[in-house]
Amino acid sequence: MNPDIGDALVIAISSRALFDLERENRIFEDEGLEVYADFQKDNESNILEPGPVFPLVEAFLKLNDKVGEHLVEVVIMSQNNPQTGMRVMNSIDHYELGITRAAFSGGRSLGPFLPAYNVDLFLSKNSRDVQDAADNSIAAAQIYPPPENFNPDDDEIKIAFDGDAVLFSDEVEVIYRKQGLEAFREHEKTFAKQPLSEGPFGRVLKTLSRIKGLADGGIIRIALITARDRSTHERVILTLRSWGVSVDEVYFLGGLTKKEVLKAFNAHIFFDDQDKHAGPASKIVPSARVPYKHDSELHENNAE
Repeated sequence: MNPDIGDALVIAISSRALFDLERENRIFEDEGLEVYADFQKDNESNILEPGPVFPLVEAFLKLNDKVGEHLVEVVIMSQNNPQTGMRVMNSIDHYELGITRAAFSGGRSLGPFLPAYNVDLFLSKNSRDVQDAADNSIAAAQIYPPPENFNPDDDEIKIAFDGDAVLFSDEVEVIYRKQGLEAFREHEKTFAKQPLSEGPFGRVLKTLSRIKGLADGGIIRIALITARDRSTHERVILTLRSWGVSVDEVYFLGGLTKKEVLKAFNAHIFFDDQDKHAGPASKIVPSARVPYKHDSELHENNAE
């Protein structure tokens, strides 16, 4: 009998995020479904190479074994049909990944199936599926190609987040975009004592913080890496305190590039809402872009 999900953090991973399926995806796009399906069937026994989030998934599943509790549930989700999905399943078995739940939607969008699996976090390379999940209030991020020769930490799971429009709501990001830096600083000083509203990844952070406590610390390390400068630090720190969450490291960069800090932190994954940060970061550590909901002012500005 498979374990009950209970209070576990449920992460849904697309097959292209877990494994390197770029060659196969090009076959599908260039030659069509029939050729792709034949290729996958002919190569069912050929094990896929790890993809961009493989180190993160492997680390989380090992965490369950280390602490002897089912703290993280990983679900593999794919638009493949069950026949073409056999290669993915064989690869999961080869790497001995403790993944017990899967969904193969046969070309249908994965978004409607996420609530059925109680998904907290959805990671995919498919922008449409990621946007669909975000619009339905599920924390989701589009995965970038992985960096070359990434060497993750074996002792700790290291996760880095941007702040505004990721952990926190996009309310002050809108002020910054529309009114500029000084208006943003003044607003944050005025409302320093008022906690920020929860953003798309706020619940994920809270769950990770709870898991950190259950794992007796030292296994998960969380960093907030923000373009904010020190003058706006108070509201950020008081917000995290009001949420009762534990963040191990915070970096206020004041507009400096995030690449070097991420290199030093050596994150298993970094989440940011802007391509200008997530793109360069992906050359250093596995990275993902958090989309704006379609009803967000930032989504409208981003599309222009």
